[in-house]
Amino acid sequence: MRGFIIGRFQPFHNGHLNVVKKISKEVDELIIGIGSAQKSHTLDNPFTAGERIMMITKTLNNFDFSYYVIPIKDIEFNAVWVSYVEALTPPFDIVYSGNSLVKELFEERGYMVKKPEMFNRKEYSGTEIRRRMLNGEEWEHLVPKDVAEVIREIKGVERLIRLSEKDY
Repeated sequence: MRGFIIGRFQPFHNGHLNVVKKISKEVDELIIGIGSAQKSHTLDNPFTAGERIMMITKTLNNFDFSYYVIPIKDIEFNAVWVSYVEALTPPFDIVYSGNSLVKELFEERGYMVKKPEMFNRKEYSGTEIRRRMLNGEEWEHLVPKDVAEVIREIKGVERLIRLSEKDY
């Protein structure tokens, strides 16, 4: 059985990792869709799809399960979005999402959708992690070690800070 999960992963954090590890026990293979793949270099979406692929792949290489990481751009056309996802991914049997729109769209197409158990949503939140980065607060303990290394390599914190600067 193959499962599908989608997220922006800005950045991939320990909450995402816990969800993925739990799902990996329920499926033979997992497709991880990187949503809003075209977005980067903004305060809400600072990392490119390629950088997010690195974060996820380097982290999951430490675990023993089969997965695919596939970038999926936004198309702003909900009625055909599931077909679009299906065209970009290997076939899958079950969808994991807590997003009500994603749930609705996949259920309309006959997919079983399970809501994954979320872990410590207060701290394990991309918004919170990016806020901490911008304010010089501790954030590295909220992401897998490999993700922190990728963010250092690409100078992701410095990028966020530059993006936050106001034009005068």
